[in-house]
Amino acid sequence: MPTTYAYPDLVDRVKTAVKAEGMLVVTQASASAGAKGRGLSIPGNRIIGVYRNDYAIRMLEASVAAGIEAPIRFYVTENPDQTATLSWKTPSFVFAPYMAEGGEALSELAQELDGVFQTIAAKAVAN
Repeated sequence: MPTTYAYPDLVDRVKTAVKAEGMLVVTQASASAGAKGRGLSIPGNRIIGVYRNDYAIRMLEASVAAGIEAPIRFYVTENPDQTATLSWKTPSFVFAPYMAEGGEALSELAQELDGVFQTIAAKAVAN
């Protein structure tokens, strides 16, 4: 989702939207922050891992192997025009390789999370 927001603003908006949906930011990583610490400048990028323990338990009950995919991530990237883009893979896509093991329970969880992640994204990019 391209936006008109500056990179740091979109990062903050994603974090606010995650909290508003009752989810948690459980991991973050940024190559641009690491590069800055080394005296280098590259376009902003931040991976924001989002999940919640009740979802984790449901996921693991359905498929232990799917646990490697948690937390599910948003990716905020800075564009050349100083705006930022929000990207993510839907939970249904992320969990697709585990559906044979996880069955209906994992499928239902993934679909539920698809809605949660879509709502977070919509709130983050809204004007």
